[in-house]
Amino acid sequence: MKGFRLIFEWQWLHALLLAILLAGAAPAARLEGMRFGELWGIATPVWFWCAVGFAVAHQVYVWFCWRIQLHGSWLTRGFGGSAFHLYAVGFSILGILRVAAVFLVAISNRGTLPGSGPAMKALAVAVLLPSVYLFYSVLRYFSARRAFGIDHFDETWRSKPFERRGIFRWTRNGMYAYGFFLLWAAALWWASCAALLAAAFNHFYIWVHYIATERPDMRRIYGEQRFGPAVERAQ
Repeated sequence: MKGFRLIFEWQWLHALLLAILLAGAAPAARLEGMRFGELWGIATPVWFWCAVGFAVAHQVYVWFCWRIQLHGSWLTRGFGGSAFHLYAVGFSILGILRVAAVFLVAISNRGTLPGSGPAMKALAVAVLLPSVYLFYSVLRYFSARRAFGIDHFDETWRSKPFERRGIFRWTRNGMYAYGFFLLWAAALWWASCAALLAAAFNHFYIWVHYIATERPDMRRIYGEQRFGPAVERAQ
């Protein structure tokens, strides 16, 4: 029973903040500029809600897999040594769909933001640069396995030091602060107000994951003394 309660630890906050985000997105998505355009015969509002849906599916999937593994080893008991790889495949598929949906929204809704094309594209490139540096730092120093959450599956990873190279030298929350700049860049490149809202939803919502899921998990995995009040996995 205790393990079951821990699986849902802080998820009331996750549900509450998600409800607030959805309540804010719904009326905004009905504005005229948000409904303009289509791609492959599918209207922008459909693409927009697909982007929202994939974001929710991705984060709920990660929460559920992390928690049932951390508090019961259910995945490794069921799938053995393949558990993390199977989880990572699901993570990757949903993550790719999450990002691709925002790009599709941007293309469908392109040209709905004011401003000149060259200036907007230059701003998109500027916004993209921190995100590119983050992904380089993850692949070069941090590793995709650790970013996926290998420490929930393999205890040997829990003794590794927190990363302080690359972008993690300058920020403790690189994943959350800069990773989603990629989505903002897509919205700016195609000058799409619907994609801008989708990017904002994604960026705010990933912080919900940090507050309600990752931060409590890291405190349990690494302990208060090592984890501290402002440290998370992406370090």
